[in-house]
Amino acid sequence: MKNKFYVIIILSALLFVQKTNSQTVYSDVAPIIYNRCASCHHENQHAPSFLTYSETVPYAGSMQYKLANGLMPPWSPDTIYTRFLHERLLPENERNAILGWILSGAQMGDTSGIAPPPTFAEYKLSGTPSTVLQIPTFTSNATATTDAYNCFSIPMGLTQDRYLRAFEIIPGNNAIVHHVVLSIDTTGMLASDLTGGCFNQPGDFGIGGYAPGSNPTVFPGVAPLKAGVRIKAGSKLIMQIHYPAGTQGQIDSTKIRIYYYPVGAQGIREVYSSVPLQNWFMFIAANTTATYTAQYPNSGGVPVPISIFSTFPHSHKICTSIENWADNGSNTIPLIRINNWDFNWQGYYTYPHMVKIPTGYTLRSSHFYDNTTNNPENPNPQYVGAGTNSSDEMLFDAFQWLLYQQGDENIDIAALLANDSLFAPTGIADVSRAEIKLNTYPNPFSDFVKIGYELNKAATVSVSVFNVSGTEVKSFGNQQLSAGQYSVTWDGKNNEGTKLAAGIYYCTVRAGTTVSTAKMVLMPK
Repeated sequence: MKNKFYVIIILSALLFVQKTNSQTVYSDVAPIIYNRCASCHHENQHAPSFLTYSETVPYAGSMQYKLANGLMPPWSPDTIYTRFLHERLLPENERNAILGWILSGAQMGDTSGIAPPPTFAEYKLSGTPSTVLQIPTFTSNATATTDAYNCFSIPMGLTQDRYLRAFEIIPGNNAIVHHVVLSIDTTGMLASDLTGGCFNQPGDFGIGGYAPGSNPTVFPGVAPLKAGVRIKAGSKLIMQIHYPAGTQGQIDSTKIRIYYYPVGAQGIREVYSSVPLQNWFMFIAANTTATYTAQYPNSGGVPVPISIFSTFPHSHKICTSIENWADNGSNTIPLIRINNWDFNWQGYYTYPHMVKIPTGYTLRSSHFYDNTTNNPENPNPQYVGAGTNSSDEMLFDAFQWLLYQQGDENIDIAALLANDSLFAPTGIADVSRAEIKLNTYPNPFSDFVKIGYELNKAATVSVSVFNVSGTEVKSFGNQQLSAGQYSVTWDGKNNEGTKLAAGIYYCTVRAGTTVSTAKMVLMPK
């Protein structure tokens, strides 16, 4: 009888090895979907939700198309050129794993041992905001075939100037809010434009925005960088909201949770927002392509050194690529390159370290426009000139920047934000996603298994072992770790020190919001 039991365990191990080399089932890709997709696709963010097999499998065909064509996850900047916080990236091996699962029939397989899906709080910022501003209840005026862009002008209620520390946009209807862009009207005179045609948000300067899966905008609030945007008394917040075609008649009530520095707070460095790179002299004939450029200043270089915190490049629908950089005639500083511009996915991109632009350097921009049928966004080419309507074109590249101080380029923005007190424990602990490389050896094992993992960045890490019923049997606790290689050794015992029965178990390593899971086979001695 004992020998028969050993045979069963050995066969189970062999089947496990065989399966990993053949057909992929849901349990093999669920951790990837949790890590890479669910941060956008869940009940408090953006439909459809991808937290269970039954929720995910109806969209397998759409996932296949978008993954194969590089449309998901949506991330525009070229990571070879520059890197940013909050990057939504999918490594090739993980992309191939999901595609392999879909191509093999998107089979469910045995889901009993899958670790529980992540949970997502409604709010990502902790504490009580200084104020909450909300648009009036609004019915989408998109049509069945056209999108709507509406600009809501909301008084901020400030009787004195304040420094903006952070904000978080909460869509009132996740299903219909495609994205939000914010700007400030310092005159307090601009009215709402709810015609559906407010394609270019008005205001004196932009402060950020929202897209599904995005993080709150937070400026570091402690040394070595205590920074914020100065908002003048009497200002209005301009909230441009994009409602996609097909959302007509649906209701929205989007709000923004705003955090200011305390009145009288000292040592705050002002963050400036401006659009130095513009070109309003573009003439693009039908069935032609064109490159247009801009520079700042028009001659010479910047008169004082600056530190760039984030960038917001902007064009419309026939633009296909964008590049920003700075140079002094001999040296070049890369800022951002977007090889496949998509009007539907745009926003502010924050650098992990501020970029120093020395005195004498010139900021430059180059946009390429494809006004031919080769551009899938342009099935009926017509003459296009510069303008603010979506049928026009723009070259309108903005930056958030500070006056340079010695050492700015060495400040680790990612680390400051990862440990920021505004991030709730149940929300996002890491604003730039940690990556985990997980391995187990020996596997199968009888005496012990070494669970090794490598982190690409600092994160709060927990290591646990689950049985096939999804019950945690062993916890190695939580700890704050820096980037590097780590390991724990499991001897097959539970938290009480009792040796567990032979069989299949799952080790799970969580780093911030990233989860990596591996199967382990405990053999009888």
